Amino acid sequence: MHSMSDYYSAIQLRSDQWSTLREATDALARGPDAKGAAAYRKTIVQQFQSLALIEPYWAFPGMAVFEHMRRQFEHGSLDDLAFATQRVTRALTTGAYRRRHIPLDRDKAEDEEHDDEAMLSPEARALTKPYFEVMIVDAVNEQQERWLKTNVARMRRPDDPFIYEAVVVPSLEDALIGILFNHNIQAIVVRPGLVLKSKNALPILKRYLKRAGGSLDIDTLMPEDYGPELCRMIAKVRPELDAYLVTERSVEEIAGLDLGICRRVFYNQEDFIELHLNILRGVQARFKTPFFTALVEYSKQPTGVFHAMPISRGKSISRSHWIQDMGAFYGPNIFMAETSATSGGLDSLLEPHGPIKEAQELASRAFGSKQTFFATNGTSTCNKIVVQALVRPDDIVLVDRDCHKSHHYGMVLSGANVVYLDSYPLNEYSMYGAVPLREIKHQLLELKAAGKLDRVRMLLLTNCTFDGIVYNVERVMEECLAIKPDLIFLWDEAWFAFARFGPTYRQRTAMNAANSMREKLRSDAHAKEYEAQQASLKDADAETLLNTRLIPSPKARVRVYATQSTHKTLTSLRQGSMIHVNDQDFKGEVEQAFHEAYMTHTSTSPNYQIIASLDVGRRQVELEGFEFVQRQVEAAMAMRRAISTHPLLQKYFKVLAAGDMIPEEYRESGVSSYYNPEQGWTDIWDCWEKDEFVLDATRVTLAVGGTGWDGDTFKTDILMDKYGIQINKTSRNTVLFMTNIGTTRSSVAYLIEVLVEIAKGLDELLDDASKMERLAFDRRVKNLMQDFPPLPDFSRFHDAFRADLVTPEGDIRTPFFMSYDENNCDYLDLTGSLKQALDAGEEVVSASFIIPYPPGFPILVPGQVVSKEILEFMLALDVSEIHGYRADLGLRVFTKEALASRLEGRQLKKPE
Repeated sequence: MHSMSDYYSAIQLRSDQWSTLREATDALARGPDAKGAAAYRKTIVQQFQSLALIEPYWAFPGMAVFEHMRRQFEHGSLDDLAFATQRVTRALTTGAYRRRHIPLDRDKAEDEEHDDEAMLSPEARALTKPYFEVMIVDAVNEQQERWLKTNVARMRRPDDPFIYEAVVVPSLEDALIGILFNHNIQAIVVRPGLVLKSKNALPILKRYLKRAGGSLDIDTLMPEDYGPELCRMIAKVRPELDAYLVTERSVEEIAGLDLGICRRVFYNQEDFIELHLNILRGVQARFKTPFFTALVEYSKQPTGVFHAMPISRGKSISRSHWIQDMGAFYGPNIFMAETSATSGGLDSLLEPHGPIKEAQELASRAFGSKQTFFATNGTSTCNKIVVQALVRPDDIVLVDRDCHKSHHYGMVLSGANVVYLDSYPLNEYSMYGAVPLREIKHQLLELKAAGKLDRVRMLLLTNCTFDGIVYNVERVMEECLAIKPDLIFLWDEAWFAFARFGPTYRQRTAMNAANSMREKLRSDAHAKEYEAQQASLKDADAETLLNTRLIPSPKARVRVYATQSTHKTLTSLRQGSMIHVNDQDFKGEVEQAFHEAYMTHTSTSPNYQIIASLDVGRRQVELEGFEFVQRQVEAAMAMRRAISTHPLLQKYFKVLAAGDMIPEEYRESGVSSYYNPEQGWTDIWDCWEKDEFVLDATRVTLAVGGTGWDGDTFKTDILMDKYGIQINKTSRNTVLFMTNIGTTRSSVAYLIEVLVEIAKGLDELLDDASKMERLAFDRRVKNLMQDFPPLPDFSRFHDAFRADLVTPEGDIRTPFFMSYDENNCDYLDLTGSLKQALDAGEEVVSASFIIPYPPGFPILVPGQVVSKEILEFMLALDVSEIHGYRADLGLRVFTKEALASRLEGRQLKKPE
């Protein structure tokens, strides 16, 4: 039996404890020998004791049923107990309790045995009413609790769109634990009788309480403030929920209070029907999908198609003799909903006024932005839209050098002068981390000293990185705004859309940080802190500023954009993406330019199925995003623990922890691993609050160099070809496993089985290997794990593409288009003419983007000087795919004549 320290999640703990209870009660009911019976009885007692601390937070099976089952055990009704436990466990596993009443009495349940939830079709499940739970917070006795639940149940009507059950907890702390533990809760009713402290001392639940803001001092709040404070705290950790406050305080007292997520206040009355209707309306507001619903309704209308798209309504398929298989594969609905019409209840993505406009507004609410825009051709296009809308020719943009290639092309399109920022390298694993804040501040201060701060327009960073490194977003923006108060931030959150719906992760998202900063900059406390720091930093030099946590002026402008690949981490069809805006100057300065950029890059024939999937994906995350993200993190943590503690897997594999991927100086909390076999799980909340960088646990990087295979070979030849396991990212000696909201425990179990099988195969191979074969294997491992090429930094732009030699920004647009003229270009062989030129001290300048896969970002951009370090890295690459490089010709570079012509007559200012 597992100990509490084995569990990262209380949800998984609950599931496993019910499964253990089911196994023990079933075995005991079969009549084992005396020794076996004693062991099973001990297990049952332990499980009942543990579950008694957890079950009060759930409506099913409910504490009344739970206590009845415990009495069955005490009275020796073992067959009835085994049957009831089996029914509860199965209902929890399949979710059957969400769709129908689950009788636990053997006689009543016999008629329902044929109703196997796993056999229900998607159509049948779609017809059932969605289920949720309402948490009532009030310190009541058992009789009062039954009265509350009875009155709530009496309000339900057959035509209600949803079904819900109530769960009652007594205290503010219990409510906070409950909303972080019970993912079924969609609404909270806060009554005047609640108390502050929880009596529950279970460590794993106290860990949940800490994530909600920590255990409170009993003296910090007056009892009449418990309700409003609870509403405010819930807004911080589960902002998607609805709260209803029942109070005895006067209207005047309540009116001026911040009530967080409270939708309505009820004044000292037991108006259950009004409460019931408000609860349903609140959930309906999140459940509605304007565009998806409009598209479904449109597909049902009889129409005559006299416009584009023969495939509309499926007519070109149904009449065909040769492509019937396409219709059979996709089914009729997708073609019934395929149209280019913007009327008939539909809308235009380019000029939305109806259901698309409303769907985008709902997405804005869900993701915490001020405006949200849908995109149907991926985040690559979103990035170009934002850059084109905001960046003008010759503006200076600070760019993460190892960002997605769409950003580099965006710089070309906008005509920006680019300052490339270097991330810290992880040479041992042939990957980069993220850009240290000190590096960003250094570049901003250099530009300020050169008198160029007015030209600095944007900071562009990837959060989280492909490998899972997450910035301290709010701190980065605060310190940058302290230097440049109107700096615009573009956060590429292509892999981070899910983060909004996990309380730990949310604090490091762009939109959450922007909203937090808006509130902070308005506060009197911040103004005082700013004035005090300004006085202490008067005449401070650059080194002092680099070593100080800078505070922005209260007059700083919050201008934040985030682009997200919804399809990568949430529910959406491929290429479904969103742009989120939280810019105080959007309406006055940006809106028209943004509209033009959006029109430039958005198709006039967007795919309605993608738009509908974005709408439905938004509904899902508002109603069950918390649950799905929680399970996603659980799956990743389980994977990390299983691999890290398996003796055989440790011989050939290593799961990279935070200590492996983030240097110590960026981990203020001191947390180096999320799991320790001796101590169990580390609470990641501390490091996510404090550290400059943290590791996204859902992205599991596995070092595979110990197998003798490089990452690409392991991915393609082993995982994919032999076992059908799909992954994307590799490095020279690692592979990346990404969990998502669709990852199941079965998927994780299969992966572990595969890795064990691979490890066993390697054991057998080496056991039978000759001395020379073993030597060859050891050499391959050494080459992958010890003889790694150092990762090169960005060298510099050639002088021909710089305005001066004082600061490092370069013009990327000019060399990009200059290379279109073949007379300006030549090809140099890496090991021949290129090496000779560099050895001779000549300047060689790239004429194109060079992007090896992996790592998947440019190691050279147009106009960049080729350094010896870059050449050595390219020669050491053992990948088969290098975009922009022609193996038959070599590296495309500018001729000396082209560069000389570009420099002719120019006098570049040098540093003083």
